This record gives sequence, C-alpha cells and structure tokens, in this order.
Amino acid sequence: MPGWTQILIVLVLIVLLFGRGKISDMMGDVAKGIRSFKKGLSDEDENPSAKPEPKTIDATVSREESAESKNKASHG
Repeated sequence: MPGWTQILIVLVLIVLLFGRGKISDMMGDVAKGIRSFKKGLSDEDENPSAKPEPKTIDATVSREESAESKNKASHG
C-alpha cells in the first residue's frame, strides 16, 4: 500500500506533465460524457412505445404435409 508521500509525488508529477489546464479539460470532458450517457438512458425510458412490433409468419399447411408429420411422429 503506497504511503501519502508516494501519492503526493505521483500527483505532483501528473500536474507537471499534463498541466492544470489539461487536467481540468479532461475532467470536463469526462463529466460531459457521463451527462450524455445519462441523457441517453433517460431518453430510452421516455419512449417505450418505440419498440418494434413482433413479426408474424403467415404459412399454410396442406393436408398431405400434416398427415406425413403425424405418421412420422407415431412411428417414432
């Protein structure tokens, strides 16, 4: 577990490398991303009627096909 002095040294190095302006810009970008993510989630909740309708398959079965499937089922 790092001590307080080690954490302080790392923070000072980060500030020296990136500068205060870049760090605040990065934090602002992260905050904007979180806000847009939350907005996207709330937009999905507001439009529940936008779900696609389930599709149905229209098909007809002839008597021959029906009889064949019954024979196959009974014979095993």
